[in-house]
Amino acid sequence: MKILRYLIFRLAVTLPVLLGVTLLIFSLLRFIPGDPAQMILLTMFDPGATVTDLHVDAAILRKQLGLDEPFVIQYLSWLMEVATGNLGTSFRSRSPIIDELWMRVPATLELAGAALVVMLVIALPSGIAGAVFHRRPTDHMTRFIALIGVSVPNFFLGLVLIYVLSYQLGWFPTLGRGSWSNLVLPALTLGTGLAATTSRLLRTSLLEVFSKRYMVLAEAKGLPRSVIVFKHALRNALIPVVTSFGMVVGGLLGGAVIIETVFSWPGVGRYVVDAINGRDYPVIQAFALLMAVAYVLINVLIDLVYRFLDPRVRIEEGTHG
Repeated sequence: MKILRYLIFRLAVTLPVLLGVTLLIFSLLRFIPGDPAQMILLTMFDPGATVTDLHVDAAILRKQLGLDEPFVIQYLSWLMEVATGNLGTSFRSRSPIIDELWMRVPATLELAGAALVVMLVIALPSGIAGAVFHRRPTDHMTRFIALIGVSVPNFFLGLVLIYVLSYQLGWFPTLGRGSWSNLVLPALTLGTGLAATTSRLLRTSLLEVFSKRYMVLAEAKGLPRSVIVFKHALRNALIPVVTSFGMVVGGLLGGAVIIETVFSWPGVGRYVVDAINGRDYPVIQAFALLMAVAYVLINVLIDLVYRFLDPRVRIEEGTHG
């Protein structure tokens, strides 16, 4: 019952935040140079059309799209549509945005899930090894690799992997989505950068846990090193890692926008990049809103997991409740 009240409270508190995000995004898009109506007409450019014809057609199209309405009217109209579950219609394709997003979400989830697996496979062993072998060659090596992973931009790493593993060695296809081999390069590119950050955080957290008195007592009792690390230390060390998981998911979603473009991956990220280039306001607004909602839900879920990992939070709630 307490958890239900907590969820209702958190969701109620975040509603003004989501409203502010929608207003901010809606306002900023209006400052982007370029007229969406003219951008749409240029994609259907008629060689025989004059500049005057283009302006006249743009004015007509602008009226059809509702772009000639005052800013407040446009914003309130869009907000009312969103409240009913309608994310709007794309300016370019004239199709419902929710249908177009639904077609591309599986590809993005597939890439994000594979990148998350890559991140965990790299980050957990390297973070634990760096802490267990503190100030030894293994620790120095994992820290050096993590530093490279943090420093190298995702898109550059993707280009390097394409050149080495695809063009030079011919191991994996370069572009598109198909078999599992198409997923390897974009998942490696997206997952390795996040693995570097998570590995460093886990190493630091484990070192802090190792210095606690109860860990010294566990060693004094002669418990095996594996039991000390995996049964007693790792759970406590995962608390800051879990807390930062919202940033990890944000990195997955934000990085997917770039990686999907580099590898021509047919997901939501590439769809949004095309919408930005074409000044497709409704698509950009819908994407920004969905990302804001995703962040809110993920943070609420992380708080619940944090309460499970750290009993002190539950004790404090019971004391104040």
